[in-house]
Amino acid sequence: MQAAGVTEVPKTWAEFNAACDKIVATGKICISHSTADWTDSTVFEVVVYGQDLDLYRKAFVEGNVDAMRSDGMVKAFEQFRIMTSKYMDSGMNGRDWDSMSALVGRGEAAFHIMGDWTIGLLTAAGFKEGTDYVCAQAPTDWGKPGFILNSDSVVFFQQKDPDYVEGQKLLASTILSPEFQTVFNQAKGSIPARLDVDLSKGFNPCQQKSQKDLQASIEAGTLVRSMAHNMTIPQKVRGAIMDTITEFVATPDMSAKDAANAMADAAEAQE
Repeated sequence: MQAAGVTEVPKTWAEFNAACDKIVATGKICISHSTADWTDSTVFEVVVYGQDLDLYRKAFVEGNVDAMRSDGMVKAFEQFRIMTSKYMDSGMNGRDWDSMSALVGRGEAAFHIMGDWTIGLLTAAGFKEGTDYVCAQAPTDWGKPGFILNSDSVVFFQQKDPDYVEGQKLLASTILSPEFQTVFNQAKGSIPARLDVDLSKGFNPCQQKSQKDLQASIEAGTLVRSMAHNMTIPQKVRGAIMDTITEFVATPDMSAKDAANAMADAAEAQE
């Protein structure tokens, strides 16, 4: 970023595009990516959310097909096309998903739009926050703190054996203990499920920022759950949407309007 004359992390999508134009002009990759249905959809939902919070809620939380066909969704696909055609590199096809972050750590790419597990990968690879990378909220055009929540779950099946039930309670209490939440999340890069865990010692600065961003998003009323990571609409509708997004990435001549209509049609067919 410094070599390209980009002095700060972009806060809007217009600023992001301007920064990417400068970075690409230096011969570097702007967005590190590996194309797959979940990676494509992770980046795309960030674009939709960052451009239009209400559209994200209607299309990806409520599953409203009219919202999927809207001008706002066409605009999101237009922005996504700029990103896939100009700011990502051809190496994204077939690239291992866990190598995306290393491109940023090594200074070969400027930005990586992904979840908290990236911090764990960077740490494991020996990269240091503040030296090799920094973390920031992805661009939003509506000027408030934002957060897309993805949370993995542990599910227990109902048991009749009292010994099994006690074992489930023991495992659940262990998982949710401050001690386990600290050890696990420090290694993974995520933030604890418990908001009362102290992140001031042993946690990556990115995690500390993430927890503050989550709290700010809750207070601002902008917190949403992730469509791409199966936190909102039914699985079959999510799958149809993700297939369309990846088809768009793989089909350079597919227009943004055609993609929006195809997404709505695919989702509607699942109802």
